[in-house]
Amino acid sequence: MQKVTVLCVGKLKEKFYADAAAEYVKRLSRYCKLNVLELPEERLPEDPSPAQIESALAKEAGAIRAKLPPSASVIALCVEGRMRSSEELAQLIATWANRGEKHLVFLIGGSFGLHPSIKAEAWAQLSMSPMTFPHHLARVMLLEQIYRAYQINAGSRYHK
Repeated sequence: MQKVTVLCVGKLKEKFYADAAAEYVKRLSRYCKLNVLELPEERLPEDPSPAQIESALAKEAGAIRAKLPPSASVIALCVEGRMRSSEELAQLIATWANRGEKHLVFLIGGSFGLHPSIKAEAWAQLSMSPMTFPHHLARVMLLEQIYRAYQINAGSRYHK
């Protein structure tokens, strides 16, 4: 069974996001060994300077690197990443599994995204949309899309 980690900067505070994420975690347990890891977001002042943002992102990148499993395939979620359809994501997950990629790690940054160095080190960059979403909602959306990908690969009717 493939291992999938969703490594997130920031904690889910709102119950509705936590409930939605928990539902997809439960559903995914049939298809993969899923682990959702939360890392604390660096605190910044109300109106941070670019240097303060850069410093916070660099610290978050260090915390992310410390949690990355060895030999995992890392996929960074970022606006400049490649947009893929649900079918394309399903095909990628199937391809990765067939190539022996045993552990996929999806990275979701905090309010200011991911440090450029962590994006550059990622095996792939994925964009959900050119629109901006709260990172808490992005987590739920990613979990749903991973679930949908496994459903597509299983030939389920979930994906219409």
